[in-house]
Amino acid sequence: MELEALLSARLSERKREHRYRYRRVLSSAQGPRGVVDGKAMLSFASNDYLGLANHPKVTEALTAAAKHCGVGSGASHLVNGHSHEHHQLEEALAEFTGRDRALLFGSGYMANLACITALMSRSDWVLEDRLNHASLLDAGLHSGAAFKRYQHNSVGDAQKWAERLSGKQVSGHGMIVTDGVFSMDGDVAPLNALSDLAQSHNAWLMVDDAHGFGVLGPKGAGCVDDMGLSQQQVPILMGTLGKALGCYGAFIAGSDVLIESLIQFARPYIYTTATPPAIAAAARAALKLVELEPQRRECLNQHIAYFRREAEHLPVTLLPSHSPIQPLLIGDEESTMAIAQGLESRGILVGAIRPPTVPNGTARLRITLSASHTTDDITQLLEVLHSHLST
Repeated sequence: MELEALLSARLSERKREHRYRYRRVLSSAQGPRGVVDGKAMLSFASNDYLGLANHPKVTEALTAAAKHCGVGSGASHLVNGHSHEHHQLEEALAEFTGRDRALLFGSGYMANLACITALMSRSDWVLEDRLNHASLLDAGLHSGAAFKRYQHNSVGDAQKWAERLSGKQVSGHGMIVTDGVFSMDGDVAPLNALSDLAQSHNAWLMVDDAHGFGVLGPKGAGCVDDMGLSQQQVPILMGTLGKALGCYGAFIAGSDVLIESLIQFARPYIYTTATPPAIAAAARAALKLVELEPQRRECLNQHIAYFRREAEHLPVTLLPSHSPIQPLLIGDEESTMAIAQGLESRGILVGAIRPPTVPNGTARLRITLSASHTTDDITQLLEVLHSHLST
């Protein structure tokens, strides 16, 4: 079959399954209210949890750094692309997370791929939560290590597989990998128990805290800090800069030896052009706001509590989550799309999440809350949800 015919058939099949994805065009700044595909929308589909993506101090830092440093970094970090803005951000992230050092990457996907493939090989084993982000799963597979997935948040199932894997891979070492906050369910991993399990098998624990960093914990340092886990207990911490911080990029934080090893052996780091230094300057300004304005997290937590209290009356399942990610389980793809389109017709944008992003039969509306929303915004969302779900 010719390439065009083969690809056309695959696209048609995806449409028939109600799994086709469409790109939308945002023609305004990121925020609760904007213009999407030419229409004014109230959005509950962004990961800008603290409302920093369009904060004046963040944009001012970006502009000032661009005037000084230009736009492109010009090269990889190891050639000539590692600027003082990158370096200062890495130092700030290390201090904020309580780790020895931090290392910047262009995206969370790249950070996860770089870290796992650099540290693990065919003589090792990798054990991951079944609902981990695709980047973690892909990295585990690409590492060449013995790779298994345990049932979601089941420490007992993880222990069973850890015993099997560590028994077979006598010459190697192991890594247990989990999301901190799961991106489609909004729940939090049992990190204390997983840390104990990892240490009992002389394995490393890696936590992807993309959706917890900036939001959870007494100072916003994420779920690892919220649970009081040290660098020794969680030796590999990944966080992103494009969600709660409203910028772009990601980082790995850990010991000096870990970071130096990634600099030397992580191919996605070595062979990639560094992100624009102005982006690093903006992220450092956003990080400072996380530290200085705890009221943003307090406001967000109030929104979460209000939404959950009122959403309990909806005729669908509200998944257990106390993070900004509030999923409403619908089930089948067609119904999920119909409800999302109905909301959109009323000027409200929510994520319609379908397989293969989530397991079959668990299509859902992924509602995300921000400190920039108002109580009236959330009330409007709830009223429209009630009207569409009750018909």
